[in-house]
Amino acid sequence: MLSSDKNIENIGQLAELLKHYLGLQKEYVKLEVVEKVVHLLTAAVLLILFFLLITAVMMFLSFAVAHWLGQHIGMAPAFCVVGGFHLLLLVLFYLFHEKWIERPLVHFLADLLLSK
Repeated sequence: MLSSDKNIENIGQLAELLKHYLGLQKEYVKLEVVEKVVHLLTAAVLLILFFLLITAVMMFLSFAVAHWLGQHIGMAPAFCVVGGFHLLLLVLFYLFHEKWIERPLVHFLADLLLSK
C-alpha cells in the first residue's frame, strides 16, 4: 500500500515537471521566433538603406561621368554612353540574377531561419 502511494506521488511529480518543461519549451520557441524576426527585419532595413545609398552614389557618379564625357564628346552622346552603361548593368543583373541575388539571399535566409 505504501509503495503504490509513493508511485502515485512520483507520477504526479513527473506530470508536473513535464508540464513545466513544456511551458519552458513554448517560451523558448517564442523567443527564438522573435529573435529570428528581429534579425530578418534588421537585415531588410539594412538592405533598403544600402540600396538607397548605392542608388544615390550611382546617380551622382553617373552625372559626374556624363558631365566629364560631355566636355569631350558633347553632352547628348555622353548621357547616351552613361545610359548604355546602365543598360549593360541591367542586362548583366538580369542574366546573373540567380547567381548574384537569389542564391546568396536563399543561403542567408536559410542560415538565419534554420540556425539554432
